[in-house]
Amino acid sequence: MPAKLSTHVLDLSAGRPAAGMRLELWRLGPAPQLLKSAVTNRDGRTDAPLLAEGEMASGTYEIVFLVGDYFGSAAADRFLDRVPIRFGLTDPTASYHVPLLVTPWSYNTYRGS
Repeated sequence: MPAKLSTHVLDLSAGRPAAGMRLELWRLGPAPQLLKSAVTNRDGRTDAPLLAEGEMASGTYEIVFLVGDYFGSAAADRFLDRVPIRFGLTDPTASYHVPLLVTPWSYNTYRGS
């Protein structure tokens, strides 16, 4: 399997993929750098990997999920706005998957496969 960084967002309050959620991928360091902005498709995934083989590099990264914009006024009492998930890539030849399970009030993540 080629090295890549991917994500998948599930809206647990609706019981379906979170289609249309905006997110940003940042490489952190002395000068944080926005690498990519994306929007999830109807399956809750981005159309292309966040990082593809050849773009992978060791370091600290952060995906910022704009969950407040996604839930919008449909969840007037929402609690979350932006959900940042910070993680390290230690092996640029490996695949990393960062899923987000989210509601307007909570979230969970893990290193997926």
